[in-house]
Amino acid sequence: MTDAPAGPEVGLPAPAFSLPDTHGTPVTLAGLGGGPVALVFVPFAFSGTCTGELCELRDNIAAFQQAGVHLAAVSCDPMFSLRAWAEQEGYAFDLLSDFWPHGAAARAYGVFDERAGIALRGSFLVDADGVLRWKVVHPRGQARPLQAYLDALAAL
Repeated sequence: MTDAPAGPEVGLPAPAFSLPDTHGTPVTLAGLGGGPVALVFVPFAFSGTCTGELCELRDNIAAFQQAGVHLAAVSCDPMFSLRAWAEQEGYAFDLLSDFWPHGAAARAYGVFDERAGIALRGSFLVDADGVLRWKVVHPRGQARPLQAYLDALAAL
């Protein structure tokens, strides 16, 4: 059991945010390409399950691009850790730091584990109008299947 609050409901506006990317540049939900956005919250940079998930997304980025969906991963790690992780793994999508205020975006999306101080594995698909169209939340050790993303992209 985690202490994550309830997140936004499908069909309602997705919570706005402003988070620094791996170079400290503020990024907002509205500023992510002006179209649909897939937000992927992960607990830890460099951890095995998180790296496996993001590498699978990296290797299948064409599916997001073909659907016109901007992919962004969000972690409570500092931007410097996320930059090193992106460079090591060759991630060509945005990694955003929810480090300070610690977990503010994860809280807004209902995926912040207060006891552990980390984001749960939450994925959200937001349409071009800022409306949440799909979400899935998994516990820390359980990876999200690629097919779930592909099905959500197809339904957009």
